[in-house]
Amino acid sequence: MNIILIGYRGTGKSVISKILADMLHCRRYSLDEEIVRQVGKSVREIVEQEGWDRFREIEHRVVKQVSLEAQSSIIDCGGGVVVDERNVLDLRRRGKIVLLTSSLEEIIHRIRRDSSRPPLEGRLSFIEEQQKVRQERNPKYRAAADCTFETTYMNPREVAVKIINHFKKENWI
Repeated sequence: MNIILIGYRGTGKSVISKILADMLHCRRYSLDEEIVRQVGKSVREIVEQEGWDRFREIEHRVVKQVSLEAQSSIIDCGGGVVVDERNVLDLRRRGKIVLLTSSLEEIIHRIRRDSSRPPLEGRLSFIEEQQKVRQERNPKYRAAADCTFETTYMNPREVAVKIINHFKKENWI
């Protein structure tokens, strides 16, 4: 069974996915890294040159491919993977979806310095954008999730241990 991490930008998906893969001795797939590898451009370059719609098309193709290939793996999804319902359906068939959450203040603190993240809404201030997009996506995240873990006040290793313990308790691994 795959462990699939979803959540808004800056909730710890990438860091926690690496720790989980290390602790469980399994393969890790990063959807964003796979997109970059296949397309030969950064996420920012794809969005700036081809737009968000094209990025979402590429993302869906990669989700479909990874969800078919991955077995007993960790899948680290981009923050917007839930925008396309087909992605959630493909991922759900192959594992359990873990939602990582964090306070808006912590998210802003974590992602403000990362220039590789393209703007989601060009006409809003950075903080307004985070508030708006997070609020729009929250219902989709919650609907997709099999379980949820708050990351604001925990270090990534603690979150990984909690996820593993939960999966063991549920007999998912």
